[in-house]
Amino acid sequence: MERPARLCGLWALLLCAGGGGGGAAPTETQPPVTNLSVSVENLCTVIWTWNPPEGASPNCSLWYFSHFGDKQDKKLAPETRRSKEVPLNEKICLQVGSQCSTNESEKPSILVEKCISPPEGDPESAVTELQCIWHNLSYMKCSWLPGRNTSPDTNYTLYYWHRSLEKIRQCEEIYKEGQYFGCSFDLTKVKDSSFEQHSVQIMVKDYAGKIKPSFNIVPLTSRVKPDPPHIKNLSFHNGDLHVQWENPQNFISRCLFYEVEVNNSQTETHNVFSVQEAKCQNPEFERNVENTSCFMVPGVLPDTLNTVRIRVKTNKLCYEDDKLWSNWSQEMNIGKKRNSTLYITMLLIVPVIVAGAIIVLLLYLKRLKIIIFPPIPDPGKIFKEMFGDQNDDTLHWKKYDIYEKQTKEETDSVVLIENLKKASQ
Repeated sequence: MERPARLCGLWALLLCAGGGGGGAAPTETQPPVTNLSVSVENLCTVIWTWNPPEGASPNCSLWYFSHFGDKQDKKLAPETRRSKEVPLNEKICLQVGSQCSTNESEKPSILVEKCISPPEGDPESAVTELQCIWHNLSYMKCSWLPGRNTSPDTNYTLYYWHRSLEKIRQCEEIYKEGQYFGCSFDLTKVKDSSFEQHSVQIMVKDYAGKIKPSFNIVPLTSRVKPDPPHIKNLSFHNGDLHVQWENPQNFISRCLFYEVEVNNSQTETHNVFSVQEAKCQNPEFERNVENTSCFMVPGVLPDTLNTVRIRVKTNKLCYEDDKLWSNWSQEMNIGKKRNSTLYITMLLIVPVIVAGAIIVLLLYLKRLKIIIFPPIPDPGKIFKEMFGDQNDDTLHWKKYDIYEKQTKEETDSVVLIENLKKASQ
């Protein structure tokens, strides 16, 4: 009869027939848990512990039902302990109850609640926009803005912790860029396969303790920014441009998504190609090169100058976040480069040639106009010239007759005087 008694305990004390027959009886509600307490480990690991309820039924195999104040993250487990990584910027509460089975529909005991509040301080003094980025799986860079009620000469400090560390570390390299403060620390990927499933706990405060501490939890599967790739080779083959590059360190190609940008200097076109799988299967590419990727760009003119650059980001196959692009890689050129000296010479000569051609054309058109449309003579002008010349001649002769007449009269007078003188003698 020991086994039926155990089953009764697991299924909420449903009555079992002791002698082979009997009716059902209502379930018994278990008493609440005791000594519920809460503590904080590291920076943001909150731990609740409790003791089993007093006066629990000896036939009950205790399970504990717990959830947070917003009734999220419900959990049913036999352990008398529960922990959670949570940024302590707001108050957080846990409610715990006991029951005798794993059936979630069973009504648990009276729920006992225990809360933990954030550190004291003026909320307006806490830093804002605290965010961190894991650069190339090598180092983490965090930045933040000062709080509203903060002195300009506040000396900030940043603390961090993750499961690979034995104790909390302090970030030493505090800097300022514009309005933002920041700090970076080494965070190298560990070969442990579960390392990226962990998080980094962050806390920012000041040395004097005048501002309210601010917390953040950064999952290592998000906020990852790779370094830019390195272009190794460009070549033309059958009207296609073959691009080969080296992936950033610490990443494998299946976890990355690429963009290849090709700019043509002559046509001034700007083409961007999205690349999900970049395999080097073409014989034109270098083989046996570790951690390299390839892509063929169709329809690129080989007789013009083409500029290529690449950027990369993580994909959701390996990471939760796929929005942080790397910087663009260094540019590499391929094709014929335009002769700048010839181009400048043509810019100077062509306007002169055009201007000379326009002048010659205008002169030719004027001459052609005279040939096609000759000027029509003006009859009035012709008659004026004719009659104007005749009148001038008549006037000339009239002036000459008057002069002759005056001369003759003067001569006659002189002769007469001479004759009178001779006669008187």
